[in-house]
Amino acid sequence: MAYISVAHHDRVAVITLDDPKRRNALNLDLCAELVDAIDTLEADAATGAIVVTGNPPAFCAGADLSQLGASQREGLKQIYSGFLRVAASRLPTIAAVNGAAVGAGMNLALACDVRLAGASARFDTRFVDLGLHPGGGHTWMMRRVVGPQATAAMVLFGQVLDGAEAERVGLVWRCVDDDALLDDAIALAARAASGPPELVPVIKQTIADMAGIADHSTAVERELDPQVDSLNSEAFAERLADIQARITSK
Repeated sequence: MAYISVAHHDRVAVITLDDPKRRNALNLDLCAELVDAIDTLEADAATGAIVVTGNPPAFCAGADLSQLGASQREGLKQIYSGFLRVAASRLPTIAAVNGAAVGAGMNLALACDVRLAGASARFDTRFVDLGLHPGGGHTWMMRRVVGPQATAAMVLFGQVLDGAEAERVGLVWRCVDDDALLDDAIALAARAASGPPELVPVIKQTIADMAGIADHSTAVERELDPQVDSLNSEAFAERLADIQARITSK
């Protein structure tokens, strides 16, 4: 049985968690398929960005902890492997959250660079309710995205956010109508996918590196070499020439 499906929309790949009977819970096979899918897409020069979503009614209902086996630590790490591979992708990633994102399902959404939510989305950490400590870097990702107060409200105090509330606290970039969610996510991903394929991953890495930089002067130096490299690229020369030609033709 395949637990995910992959569809291509020009340079955007849409990965859909496809186990709706179990509300797309992360089991070991699904996570292994997700890792393989990201590996395959990154090796495909025709793919420039990735959208991750779920087969309704849920985005992802969390981890299937029944498969941990004798070594709970290793079992947990295998469950983590799927969303950690998304987090490590060199390609731009968007989560199109189309229903409940619970526990590790929230980790999958947080692992993406940008999150869009449908109006029916629900963000529910649920760890305290289950008597379970958060895992997979959940609190670290949450705190980086929404800050300590919203993290505490959701993780400690059990606050569940719908799409509009998630937009208000900055957990998602935008909340849209359910019917428009996937199209909007693909359109947004297409903007990144249209960039020079040798440049976009470098910019993504620069954004990630800025988390460890504390002052402006260091940030200027961090950006200088890749900006010089891009100045000397064919892509920049071609796009600059195109802009100049359009200006002179007016």
